[in-house]
Amino acid sequence: MIAHSVDDPLYYLHNFRQVLLWVESRYADLLDEQESAFIRTFAELAQPAQALLVRMVMRKGELFRSDRLEYTEIGDTAQALQPLMALGWVCEPAALSLEQLFHLLRKDELAAGFAEHLEKPRAAKHELLQQLQALALAPRPLAEWFGCVSVRIVQWCLQPLCDRIRLLFFGNLYQDWSEFVLADMGVLRFEKVPFSADSRALQQRSEVDQAIALHQCVERLEQGEAPATILTTLASLHVDNAWLARRHARLLFAVGQQCERLGDWDQALSVYARSSHAQARIRQVRVLERSERWAQAHMLALKLAAAPANPLEVQALERMLPRLARKLGGPPQPRRRPAPLQLIELELPREQAALGVEEAVRQHLAQAGGQVHYVENTLFNSLFGLLCWEAIFAPVPGAFFNPFQAAPQDLHDSDFQQRRTAYFAACLGRLDDDSHRQAIVECFTAKQGLQSPFVFWSMLSQALLEQALACLPAAHLKQCFLRLLQDIRNNRTGMPDLIQFWPEQQCYRMVEVKGPGDRLQDNQLRWLQFCAEHGLPVAVCHVRWSAA
Repeated sequence: MIAHSVDDPLYYLHNFRQVLLWVESRYADLLDEQESAFIRTFAELAQPAQALLVRMVMRKGELFRSDRLEYTEIGDTAQALQPLMALGWVCEPAALSLEQLFHLLRKDELAAGFAEHLEKPRAAKHELLQQLQALALAPRPLAEWFGCVSVRIVQWCLQPLCDRIRLLFFGNLYQDWSEFVLADMGVLRFEKVPFSADSRALQQRSEVDQAIALHQCVERLEQGEAPATILTTLASLHVDNAWLARRHARLLFAVGQQCERLGDWDQALSVYARSSHAQARIRQVRVLERSERWAQAHMLALKLAAAPANPLEVQALERMLPRLARKLGGPPQPRRRPAPLQLIELELPREQAALGVEEAVRQHLAQAGGQVHYVENTLFNSLFGLLCWEAIFAPVPGAFFNPFQAAPQDLHDSDFQQRRTAYFAACLGRLDDDSHRQAIVECFTAKQGLQSPFVFWSMLSQALLEQALACLPAAHLKQCFLRLLQDIRNNRTGMPDLIQFWPEQQCYRMVEVKGPGDRLQDNQLRWLQFCAEHGLPVAVCHVRWSAA
């Protein structure tokens, strides 16, 4: 499958053809008769008609002015439209609402056409619309609105069909066609993941329809529809597919958040209880607290604290439990004393502030010896990505939909590791027999430049890699990688800014840098406490600038 350069004026058409070929070859058994016929018929169209169709698919909306469909590489638009209209894929709309008309026509065209109805014809366009909306004018054909406009309006009629094709290719509907063709796929290189029938996320036609229904619910929620009506729709969807079940859980969590915003506490509790989202349990405690049901909130918090699901729950509960105990009239509750952190207090010349606080500290520490690098979240993520490359790009169902994915679709799902247990066991096992260094170096060489959700190629030099592998103990790497896998979305950030290596002694230190007035964020605090608890050398450096 070859992506075409955007230097080719028909790059978008070539890529769209590849999408259709890919979907037809991978999902032929899931396509309905209309979709299969569309793919066949599209291939038989003349190139100008194909190109014009793709241009309309890529643009927002379904209604277009014909004079705004002029493209040099297509040529005569009217001629290109003819076969599309003969097929019924494009038509002239039977009726246009006033709002649609205002979206399509220019202000001067509207002012001339509605001159007899406007009290203030020179007002702004949105004010003209307000004047006419008061008349409650019914939708009608363009010719019946007024005959003085020479423009032709056409409607693209197969958007739902193309949305289903887009879903099968991308695995979602938040990526659009323009994102696909502008992804510089001729420049970016991707891992070649084996695609088998078993690795497909969707195995039945009904699951395609369910995926579309879930996406429509998301859109309805974003547009402000009442949670109750969305929950009614969700109740009619019987989702057995694991990939869809995860999306169902995320949608339930979003509905619960909307219920919270509306102050519908009971509904929010009910929805969160049905969601397997990683934060759903802690939100239940929060809802009980916000609705002043202190005893229930305290009881649930104690239950969760006995078996927390993730570090975020631990951190949240450490703050909630003392607060809830006070609400119930109990004595002040001592908070868990965090492990002590090594502190570095630095006063640096004010002129170094122009370097940035991290670079100023890096240069200062380098003067004391060792090799100091600004890595923040890049180094440990990159080492993890190289060691666990095989696991990350494993062809598990629902992970990869097309050959142009930089990351598996379920990367941030709570069962990401569980679905690849054997793969991760093999990769992390190399840290136990000291074969991880060779594995990382070989992957660094073999996969150089391929897209990865973890590897930062631009910062991972050969020298930095060699220093890291020489100085970072395998046991420390394993602890960090296991923590990363617990919650990839939240744990892949918050790592210390700097790392200092002493290659001769084969040791290291991480340093989190804070300038004047800067404070540690929650994700940084969690990483620092993790390092302190597991014996990873880390320090927090507070910087102030000298007055001189």
